[in-house]
Amino acid sequence: MFKLMLLKEFQRLKEEESNRYNLEWNIKRLLTKTNYSIHTDAIKEHIIPISNRSTGNQWLIYAEEADILNVALFGCTAKEWRSSNENHSKKGLNLRDFASINELVVLSNIENINALLIEKTMSKDVRFKELERIASKQMKLLNDENMIKSIKKEDDQTYIKASKKEK
Repeated sequence: MFKLMLLKEFQRLKEEESNRYNLEWNIKRLLTKTNYSIHTDAIKEHIIPISNRSTGNQWLIYAEEADILNVALFGCTAKEWRSSNENHSKKGLNLRDFASINELVVLSNIENINALLIEKTMSKDVRFKELERIASKQMKLLNDENMIKSIKKEDDQTYIKASKKEK
């Protein structure tokens, strides 16, 4: 009877631990996709039509815009990260796979802001400086509070901010 109870408790604890990791993974996945289409649509509507590039090289425009965000937030381009992290890169992983929740929140925010700045036809240099300033400010604010630890899972569909006693 004791062995059975011990096994059941172990299974319960493993399931609880797994749920916490799934929550973080789901949040990261959601954050990486949240404003991506807003950002890429702004590029498609405002940068590509005025670009002198051939249709086959449009992917370069998207990559350059992604790198503006990467450098503003992470301080390096995707290519620089891949060359510094060859083992991870060979596994198909990228810079954003290793980003914290806070970094992904800021990334999502600056994707949206960059889309707005693109629509206002701001130059890359001006957009980059503004995005870098905003990313730095937001990271400082978010790093002061650990958001993932402030979320409590009530059930499979309900998450609430935990009270200070429960943290």
